[in-house]
Amino acid sequence: MKEAVVAKGPKVQIIDSPIPQPGPNQIVTKVVYSGSNPKDWKRPEVFSPDKPPINQGDDISGIVHAVGPNVSEFKPGDRIAAFHEMMTPGGSYAEYALSWNHTTFPLPPSTTFSEGAALPLAAMTSAVGLYARLGLPPPWLPCPETTKIPLVIYGASSAVGSYAIQFAQRSNIHPLICIAGRAQDHVKTLISPEKGDIIIDYRQDASSIAAGIRSGVPPNQPLLHAFDAVSEKGSYQNICEVLDSEHGKLTLVLPGRKYEEVPPGVEKTTTTVGDVHGKLKDFGFVFFRYISKGLEEGWFKPHPQEVVPGGLEGVEEGLRNLKEGRASAVKYVFRIADTPGLGQ
Repeated sequence: MKEAVVAKGPKVQIIDSPIPQPGPNQIVTKVVYSGSNPKDWKRPEVFSPDKPPINQGDDISGIVHAVGPNVSEFKPGDRIAAFHEMMTPGGSYAEYALSWNHTTFPLPPSTTFSEGAALPLAAMTSAVGLYARLGLPPPWLPCPETTKIPLVIYGASSAVGSYAIQFAQRSNIHPLICIAGRAQDHVKTLISPEKGDIIIDYRQDASSIAAGIRSGVPPNQPLLHAFDAVSEKGSYQNICEVLDSEHGKLTLVLPGRKYEEVPPGVEKTTTTVGDVHGKLKDFGFVFFRYISKGLEEGWFKPHPQEVVPGGLEGVEEGLRNLKEGRASAVKYVFRIADTPGLGQ
């Protein structure tokens, strides 16, 4: 099979590799679309620049090809999406990809493969941040209508941010204080202004952003929860101007940083989506199936996608665009069948 491996730059090379074989509790999928994420260029450049290039794709969308022992939920021919275990063989930038049973979930007939490729890593990141890190009420036990829990979502127009908005809506968490830039129109389609949700432009100066956050917090109520889906360029510093310095909870998404400017009284965590392949395995199992339910019922919507031409040959262009900040409220996805020479 053809497989794309990513080196720092980003530089992408297409190589020939054997089709993965599923072990116990594993699934091999014929990939129809692969999604992409900023980590796909950051890992080879920032965290492992001296290591050999590997297939960095983690968002799988396609048709089950084979299942290993102990897999009873899925069978060959099923439509699925899956979150590949990061930094392991069998990534999604390939004709066939490997996933674990607990991070694979059904795609309803109404959800396209392109949409499926926009879901796994980003949607699960938002779920881990809101519920496993901030400890907010889960969507199957939503807040009473009269309860107000102000929540800051910084980077609300990103895939992680927009999925966080949708989960928070389902949990009846309001008001949502959404920090976004160019793609505010997308955020407007997700929030509920009648419940106090607001949008603040992060391109303003820091004092204006802080003032905007304060304006969204109900009178005489502290701001206790913030999800920073950006975690750089002043984002968490702006949040901490308003977040309660003794009882506030802040979760961030970039690993390997100390975030020393965060006040010592704030409960600071890092949302690491890879934990669903470890200590949050059961959490991932439940939430991925809940995402399928939301897709089927229509209250959970995939982030908008932009198909990068060329299949696997387009991966380098897509990752370069992510590195250069060109994506605005879209997920870059790749249709594997568009790879030149595939099957010849």
